[in-house]
Amino acid sequence: MSNNRPSSHLLSRRSVLASGATAAAVPMVAGCGEDEPVTAPEPPKADTELLKTSDVPVGGCAVVSALKLVVTQPSEGQFKAFSSLCTHQGCEVSSSSDGEIPCTCHGSRFSLTDGSVIKGPAEVPLEEVAVEVKDGVVTTTNA
Repeated sequence: MSNNRPSSHLLSRRSVLASGATAAAVPMVAGCGEDEPVTAPEPPKADTELLKTSDVPVGGCAVVSALKLVVTQPSEGQFKAFSSLCTHQGCEVSSSSDGEIPCTCHGSRFSLTDGSVIKGPAEVPLEEVAVEVKDGVVTTTNA
């Protein structure tokens, strides 16, 4: 059988499949490095009990996943709370006792004291939620 088309117009099955795979991969690669805006969830209403003070290590933090919060104790008796969603791509940060709030998804680290970025790729601090201690329990406030 002869083909009347010039050879420059013929595509092999392999080249068609290869070009399709390349085109399909481009959006996945392009989306990998982009930061989507991460919006912190609405903080819980005032007087919501988060956890016992004894559950938060001094110089560390404990995540309250159900409320999307992380509670820190930067120094003995000082408690802070922040959104537990990393501002880089929205992964939940992890509990720790090493002096920082870690996000294990991409390596960001945040301050226990003010939620500021210590190490990127995150560029925006964690949003703070006002808390107080009542009878050994960290509780949200209206402040």
